[in-house]
Amino acid sequence: MGKVTGFLEIDRLDRGSEKPETRVHNYLEFVHPLPYTEVSRQAARCMDCGIPFCHQGCPVNNLIPDWNNLVYREQWRTASETLHSTNNFPEFTGRVCPAPCEASCTLNIQDTPVTIKTIECQIVDRAWEEGWLQPVIAPKKTGKTVAVVGSGPAGLACAQQLARAGHGVTLFEKSDRIGGLLRYGIPDFKMEKHLIDRRMRQMQAEGVVFRTGVEVGVGVSLSMLLADYDAVVLSGGAEAPRDLPIPGRELDGIHFAMDFLVQQNKRVAGDPEDKAAPTGTIGAKGKHVVVIGGGDTGSDCIGTSNRHGAASVTQLEIMPQPPLKENKALVWPDWPLKLRTSSSHQEGCERDFAVQTKRAIGENGKITALECVKVDWQLGDGGKMNLVEVPGSEFTLKADLVLLAMGFVGPRKAGLVEQSGVELDARGNVKADTLGYKTSKSKIFSCGDMRRGQSLVVWAIREGRQCARGVDEFLMGSSELPR
Repeated sequence: MGKVTGFLEIDRLDRGSEKPETRVHNYLEFVHPLPYTEVSRQAARCMDCGIPFCHQGCPVNNLIPDWNNLVYREQWRTASETLHSTNNFPEFTGRVCPAPCEASCTLNIQDTPVTIKTIECQIVDRAWEEGWLQPVIAPKKTGKTVAVVGSGPAGLACAQQLARAGHGVTLFEKSDRIGGLLRYGIPDFKMEKHLIDRRMRQMQAEGVVFRTGVEVGVGVSLSMLLADYDAVVLSGGAEAPRDLPIPGRELDGIHFAMDFLVQQNKRVAGDPEDKAAPTGTIGAKGKHVVVIGGGDTGSDCIGTSNRHGAASVTQLEIMPQPPLKENKALVWPDWPLKLRTSSSHQEGCERDFAVQTKRAIGENGKITALECVKVDWQLGDGGKMNLVEVPGSEFTLKADLVLLAMGFVGPRKAGLVEQSGVELDARGNVKADTLGYKTSKSKIFSCGDMRRGQSLVVWAIREGRQCARGVDEFLMGSSELPR
């Protein structure tokens, strides 16, 4: 382990950030890295537990105690190699992952977990700075070809692993740039996009061919890919948003969260405003914004609205408010249900829980207010929780812009999924096993949110890596790629 008494002698210290009143005026990342000497001190706090619960918490099974020990001993390059042995893109997860590993850390029993996410991020950032991360060229080509459809974190991880195994990989993306929701869903103030571009250059040198602006199932048929490639991987994500079927839904000013976020990310990238977009230009400046949905996407809408200069931002959540602190004896080392306040919430936002939106009110075709009611979740027959309105709790909320951030219901069915003819699971996701990631159709595999349902970036990377091994075994009869 690192320093035997480190967790007793060294207090937890995490990265700082720009003040909210400063950072809301731009779209740059605002987290301040720690000095490398302090990162080494923080790594010394790792207890190297006999049972490393952080492994269980981390979907990609990062070798956390190992690289903590290496950082403590100033062996940064070896730490980078160890980190990359399980995670293709730690600069992504080190910025946007909610760090379930820290929730599982033994020191979290007393609310002082090792700053695992910070250490991970600074290992990979230093590796790039020092020039340690170079293309990994396969020593021998297999002659096999694979088409990966969808360039989110699952598709990127799968494509990189397959290229390193020696296969010819082409990555298809319907958007104009590579990255999926990493590119257009996550705001730049959480993760700047040059990080994706840098990995793209590495992957291109490794042999991955990127084809943007190609929507498989529309511009190119899936049957064409099946004829041209030895295997096809469906990694298109879960892009069908959950709608809000209420009276007045058709009013101007009610939009899906992703329409709002994608537009802003394109602005930051320097793209001209698309006046012909189906939703028109979506802006929050001077408006009373209501975000419906309490997850990460809703939080991203809050941060973006504040940067637009919204008059007010309110977030509604239909579930009751979670406890401020979890019962460690009951839930540790699992991911706890508790109230989470994001950096966007800190920038200015009113939050209300156990609220159901009943009706949208408008004038001249535009949204002006929402009719809402407080609700109570009550246990009914058969153990099912039922939603019950609280009598007399109705209220009206002023709203000029409503953003629906209530999650996703699975992959879009039109085009790619319909053409594939693959079997779907009970939730409408592409059905595939988690050993070989094979679908019900020969030569077709699936991974990431398209198979799993909406989830974390780190889960997508895990699925992409494991799917790559399944494809490699299918093509070659065996595989040396890690799971």
